[in-house]
Amino acid sequence: MKVDQKGHTITIRDTQGDFTSFLMKVTHQYKTFEKHNIIIDLLLHNDLSTNDVKLFMPLSKQHKKAKKSFVIVTSDFDYNAIPEKLTVVPSLLESHDIIEMEEIERDLGF
Repeated sequence: MKVDQKGHTITIRDTQGDFTSFLMKVTHQYKTFEKHNIIIDLLLHNDLSTNDVKLFMPLSKQHKKAKKSFVIVTSDFDYNAIPEKLTVVPSLLESHDIIEMEEIERDLGF
């Protein structure tokens, strides 16, 4: 697991290729990331199912209640199969754009 901080955003990248252990590490270390916007980089995984991505739902809900952004990045995926409460995008650039838009919305009081 590799963690990069850029401003108010932390990108967490899986470097092992083991989705289950990555999810457990992120969940256990969540307290260290909770004050930042979070990007979960799953680009290493090409065979993720909708149910795999949905496993991040509890973390996403908890993070959004704290008025922070939680974005998952994965390619080759059916984005329409994911609930609207979970933000999943195909690229890191798009994830940063989403966070920037959500920051503006929060600043404006939406």
